[in-house]
Amino acid sequence: MFLHKLARLGFRIAQTSMPVSRCSASRSYFGAAFTPRMHHMAQTNHSFSTTATNEDFEGQGNKEKISVTFVDKDGEEKTMSVPVGMSMLEAAHENDIELEGACEGSLACSTCHVIVMDVNYYNKLEDPTDEENDMLDLAFGLTETSRLGCQVIAKPELDGIRLAIPAATRNFAVDGYVPKPH
Repeated sequence: MFLHKLARLGFRIAQTSMPVSRCSASRSYFGAAFTPRMHHMAQTNHSFSTTATNEDFEGQGNKEKISVTFVDKDGEEKTMSVPVGMSMLEAAHENDIELEGACEGSLACSTCHVIVMDVNYYNKLEDPTDEENDMLDLAFGLTETSRLGCQVIAKPELDGIRLAIPAATRNFAVDGYVPKPH
């Protein structure tokens, strides 16, 4: 398995008859291409993890934020600060805005449908993907500036964006069901 990993890293492994125990700084069972640096790497255990550590969260209080205003179906507005890189669906859930997101942002429904209220901001967004357009076709009250909240990501040029939440969604869940964000 170790040899396979080295091969994947691009090392050329020469087959020789030398036993593994004869590794030295200049020559080993890997042949002449095995350098002292590689010998050190071969004896070092590296562990990798996708789990966040405290270091990953340090300094997030200084992260750049933009101002976003959600306008609900009754016309009430709620303005909030949203960190750059966060989706509008996540921002809505963190700020108790009633934006459903039944598929939890996996681009499999249209329940996080929002309407960008200013065409200038709409034009600053990346073009919707084919998958997003397919889901938008199912959205209630579709407009020329409709987008899915899970696909609108906060970036500095969107500072001040206003998003309207349609009066209804098309959800196949039981009436009255309100999903809870994870």
